Amino acid sequence: MGRRFDLLVFDWDGTLFDSTGVIVQALQASCRDVGLPEPSDEQASHVIGLGLAEALRTAAPELDEERLPLLIERYRHHYLSQDQDICLFHGVTELIAGLHADGFQLAVATGKSRGGLDRALSNSGLGCFFTASRCADECFSKPHPQMLEELIEEFAVSKDRVLMIGDTTHDLQMAVNAGVAGLAVSYGAHPVEALLGLDPLGCVASVKMLSEWLNQNA
Repeated sequence: MGRRFDLLVFDWDGTLFDSTGVIVQALQASCRDVGLPEPSDEQASHVIGLGLAEALRTAAPELDEERLPLLIERYRHHYLSQDQDICLFHGVTELIAGLHADGFQLAVATGKSRGGLDRALSNSGLGCFFTASRCADECFSKPHPQMLEELIEEFAVSKDRVLMIGDTTHDLQMAVNAGVAGLAVSYGAHPVEALLGLDPLGCVASVKMLSEWLNQNA
């Protein structure tokens, strides 16, 4: 049977990188630092995948724009203090290396900044496998389709040959908005019920299951 997809686009945090808990803690601590109500774990998890400013505005609706730069600074302080402790989900290195060896084109579409993604790609050792990437400080934040639209143009592939893989409804809605297929992973930030509501091709509960799904269906 022929291959269904040529370009696989991965979200980073919560899909390849086990960072959900650290992001939640950093969001909560930064709100405490500036005297804003602390978002719940669920509220903080929901904004993962958005660009940082949009995520903070959503997690802290009481925020006024004058305090946004300070909140961003405090978030980065707390996140970077734990950055070196975050690692890839078990099996991700083998998954990405195997897909690359099999000839898939690989890209990243993330809510991280360019500096944050470049640091993560370098530290994780995965940078050599991804041909291109788009970040939230270069494009409209998810779920706007700009990241995927630019990657489709860069790789010169048709939309029906592209698969977006992510752990949030923002990833899956971006795929819908761009007219490409989406695959959900349920081991990250958003609950299964919310992910299934966007009708992905599948929803997998581990990196092992993701590898198996891609082997059978991509």
